[in-house]
Amino acid sequence: MILVTGGTGYLGSRLVPQLLAAGHNVRVVDMLWFDSKPVQHARLEVISADLAAFEPAWLHGINDIIHLAGMSNDVTAEFAPELALRSNVQATAALARTAAREAARVQRPIRCIFASTCSVYHSPDNGSGALPELLTEEHPIAPRAIYSRSKRAAEIELLKVSDSEPLFCPVILRKGTIFGFSPRMRFDLVVNSFSLHAWSKRRLVLDGPGETWRPLLHIDDAVETCLTLLQIPAHQLKNQTYNLLGRNTRISDLASEVASTLRQECGVKLEIIRDPSIDNRGRSYCVDGSKIAAELGIRPSRDTRSSVLDLWAKLQNNWFGLDPTTDPRYFNIRWLTQNFIPAAVGAA
Repeated sequence: MILVTGGTGYLGSRLVPQLLAAGHNVRVVDMLWFDSKPVQHARLEVISADLAAFEPAWLHGINDIIHLAGMSNDVTAEFAPELALRSNVQATAALARTAAREAARVQRPIRCIFASTCSVYHSPDNGSGALPELLTEEHPIAPRAIYSRSKRAAEIELLKVSDSEPLFCPVILRKGTIFGFSPRMRFDLVVNSFSLHAWSKRRLVLDGPGETWRPLLHIDDAVETCLTLLQIPAHQLKNQTYNLLGRNTRISDLASEVASTLRQECGVKLEIIRDPSIDNRGRSYCVDGSKIAAELGIRPSRDTRSSVLDLWAKLQNNWFGLDPTTDPRYFNIRWLTQNFIPAAVGAA
């Protein structure tokens, strides 16, 4: 059986059906913050609970963990730093300690695939339009933003517990910015956001000159990577860190690609606007994904074009409702501030 934390979230709601289709039994632990409705399946168990209060029973019968839960972007972490600490660091530490004890008790390996982020590389010293240094997994990192600090702290907690228990086998995936359709859709991720704004406003607004760089990752490549890692012996993955991305791109180039795709395929003309009042150069970084390709043969390759066209078609057909631009479910910070943040921070 596989435990998936955050299994009803943006990535989880695409991953869990694929795990079930592959024949796995799946247990999801998720706070169900976003009013997501899990798929119904005889081999799926869903537990609505707070990971920071991890229960040993959640690991009974578990061979593998895919840890997706936690606050997942800068703006939510900056709005509620206490909650970021609780959900990203304390919950990960609780999971790791419990999993290590369970592995020792049953005397078999428990693999833990941790969804970290390439944001741990971000530095306010970057930001020119030139291609920044390609950052490998061995690059020294000292993230300063609350979100990236919390994810780095979670990585350290996993490795610390692993050092004390040989049968606990964490592997860290530092993912690029994910894009593409999900049943628990997010329109606050750059490719998805551009697609929504192209549809709703016929224009794309860049922060400043748009010269910042980002690593991008298609959601299906992220799902496929998790499925592949489950087939590799746990001891081979233990304590490994891998960057996972399809490519690095400048935001200005991405906007041009979206505009070109929709012009050529849908006959839509888009205006690209640069907003000089916003300077986001501090979050510019490029990441090297060659390690996971060389060691495991994993090479994410899906492009943005198909995702942009897919999202456009769904928007045209009202898949997301009549006005997804105002629906807070599709924007993490809007939903959390309106529904959950005050109570959750108080509890922390």
